[in-house]
Amino acid sequence: MNLSKKQAEKLVKGCINNERVAQEALYKLFHADMLRVCYSYLPDKELAKEAFNMGFLKVFQAIQNFDTDKGELGGWIRKIMIFTSIDLCRKELKFSTATVSESDGEEIFINPSILEKLFFEDILQNVRTLPFATQTVFNLSVLDGFTHKEIGEQLNISEGTSRWHLAEAKKRLRALLETPRKSADRPKERSNKAQ
Repeated sequence: MNLSKKQAEKLVKGCINNERVAQEALYKLFHADMLRVCYSYLPDKELAKEAFNMGFLKVFQAIQNFDTDKGELGGWIRKIMIFTSIDLCRKELKFSTATVSESDGEEIFINPSILEKLFFEDILQNVRTLPFATQTVFNLSVLDGFTHKEIGEQLNISEGTSRWHLAEAKKRLRALLETPRKSADRPKERSNKAQ
C-alpha cells in the first residue's frame, strides 16, 4: 500500500492524537495486507488473527515513534506484524535449537516457471504443509528478505540451522510443486508407448 508522505503524516498525526477516524482509516487501509502477513507465518487462523490484533495494538501504541522521513508506513507496520507473529510462534510453538552443519543445507533450485503459474493462496497452501519451523524460516528468508543471521537472532537458532530449514523447505516445496506435473506427463508417455 503506497501512501504519499503527506497522507502518511496525516494518518500518523491523527492516530497520535487518538482520533478514531484516523485509527479506523489506518486499520482499514492495511487490514487485508497485514492479515495476509500473519497468515503466512502462523498455521492456525486463530493464532494469525491473534497476532494481527496484537500487532495493530503495538502499531497504535508506538505510532508516535514512526518517522515519515525514515521509512514507509506500510513497511513499518509489516515489520511489526512479522515480529509479533514470530513472538507468538515462540510462545505457542517450540523451535529446535539443535545446530545443523552447513553442508546439510544444500541449495535447491525451484524452476521459476512453476512459481509463475501459482497464485499466492496455492503457494501458501503448499508452504503450510511444511514443518512449522521450516515454514517460518522460508517465509522470513524468501518472502521478507531476512538474512540467515537475522533469522537466527529472531528465532534463537544458529545460522546453519536457518540454512538447513530453508534448504529443506525448498526441497519439499519442489517435490510438492513438481508432483502434479510429473503425474500429468505420465499418461502421455504411456499413450506414446502404446502407439
